[in-house]
Amino acid sequence: MPGNSQRRGATRKPGSKKGASIGSGGKGRQSLEGRGPTPKAEDRPYHPAGKKKIAAERRAATGTDRGPSAGARVAGGGARASRSAGGTKGGRGVSATHEIVNGRNSVVEAIRAGIPVSTVYIAARLEADDRTREILRAVTERGYPLLEVTKPELDRLTDGSVHQGVAIQVPPYAYGEPDDLLDVAEASGRPPLIVALDGITDPRNLGAVLRSAGAFGVHGVLVPERRAAGVTASAWKVSAGAAARVPVARATNLVRTLEQYRSAGCFVVGLDGGGDTPVGDLPYANDPLVIVVGSEGKGLSRLVREHCDAIASIPIGSAVESLNAGVAAGIALYEVARQRGA
Repeated sequence: MPGNSQRRGATRKPGSKKGASIGSGGKGRQSLEGRGPTPKAEDRPYHPAGKKKIAAERRAATGTDRGPSAGARVAGGGARASRSAGGTKGGRGVSATHEIVNGRNSVVEAIRAGIPVSTVYIAARLEADDRTREILRAVTERGYPLLEVTKPELDRLTDGSVHQGVAIQVPPYAYGEPDDLLDVAEASGRPPLIVALDGITDPRNLGAVLRSAGAFGVHGVLVPERRAAGVTASAWKVSAGAAARVPVARATNLVRTLEQYRSAGCFVVGLDGGGDTPVGDLPYANDPLVIVVGSEGKGLSRLVREHCDAIASIPIGSAVESLNAGVAAGIALYEVARQRGA
């Protein structure tokens, strides 16, 4: 009943630890004051309508207003990057058939290689250096769509990876055929040097192998078509741009392709912890060579091992069980370059 002070909890019991509240002393005065009228949606910077307005103003200022492109939708909705290969997570705003390449070195190498660029994303108030100046010069000369975005928007676009304030949207990676790698070697005038990956499922390991391959003059990298890492945004990033220079081919059947390389005159050497030859005495280094790198945990598969002409191993300390694929490939490729006198 209203006004019934005898109901339970209506009044404090005598001797209660907390006394009656006499007043707030102005403590709650600010919370009671009004905040004025609610701003319009387009005037609120974190509202989707406000982001669209900001993006439209930036495009008008830079002269890149070309309609509702993928880049404009990203700035308006804060979308994440969609990646077609590797089964990674996608979202709104970027086509599922495109990749996001981020990081200054990776972006510069992609532009130098002439890879088609759909959109260039630059963080607002970006500190300029030689690489960013080269990127902006390419934007001007080639007419790439340029979109200035905030750092949080660029973080969402690149799934939180280290982007250094720069990212580009590119078409999916164009894989070659296994025979293409032999053609590249023939055109170079040097004995073929190919790296094949067996059971490598982490794209960052593929990126590390590409980086080593670019440093030591490898003619191409061979990956299986199934159950293997592809050239995704993560591989691009770790390769530091080498993915734009080293061709990658896909094999429907890795064992069959290795046999085709052997028929073409190549020797196949596998890297495995149980090898009978130390990598310092790597055989066939001066001959047409295919180096097969297995996964860190399982190593080479049984069938691949049986189709190798030799198995080499890298001596390591007892405290370390194994090396990852990128490190193992780099050590073996250095030894090949040393023996070839490159």
